[in-house]
Amino acid sequence: MSPIDRDDLTRLTEKYGGAWGINHTRRLLHLISIIGADQIYDEEAIWIAAHLHDWGAYTPWAQDGVDHAVRSTQVARAFLAEQGCAEEFGQSVLECIATHHSGTPDRCLEAILLSDADALDFLGVVGILRDFSKQSKNLRKAYETVKARRAKLPGLLRLPRSQAIAAERLREMDEFLAAFEADSFGCF
Repeated sequence: MSPIDRDDLTRLTEKYGGAWGINHTRRLLHLISIIGADQIYDEEAIWIAAHLHDWGAYTPWAQDGVDHAVRSTQVARAFLAEQGCAEEFGQSVLECIATHHSGTPDRCLEAILLSDADALDFLGVVGILRDFSKQSKNLRKAYETVKARRAKLPGLLRLPRSQAIAAERLREMDEFLAAFEADSFGCF
């Protein structure tokens, strides 16, 4: 068990990440409970990593030119030390954060669960709406981002349950994008 107060970490994640950040975290944890249902993993480590994994993208810590996974790992390392977390526990959390956009199979199960869930959150209707809301004034860029994620993210998924969920979400994306393309009269 870690010395981290869950209520405090939830409050801080919402403070720094806003509704966007805390809702993303909640979706990740729900997805992890589904894709990790038959797995044995450190639930505490993954819960903390899910809350901290994007902190490096939030205003107090974001740095131009620094990948947010790298920055989030730096911020999380300092946070875990301040909280008095054991080094071994912290290493598991940090691996999850550092590799949450990685598809390599040579990670701990917790890191695979977090990265699979993160990729799944960018697929399907929620994924489309996330990208379009970020680029609401530039539909071309949003459309291209969605198409790029649709092409890349399925190849990063490692767990069979993640791949099955992705298959359904990809169908949703394809249907949505086909309708968008048709309704735009050839603009997309």
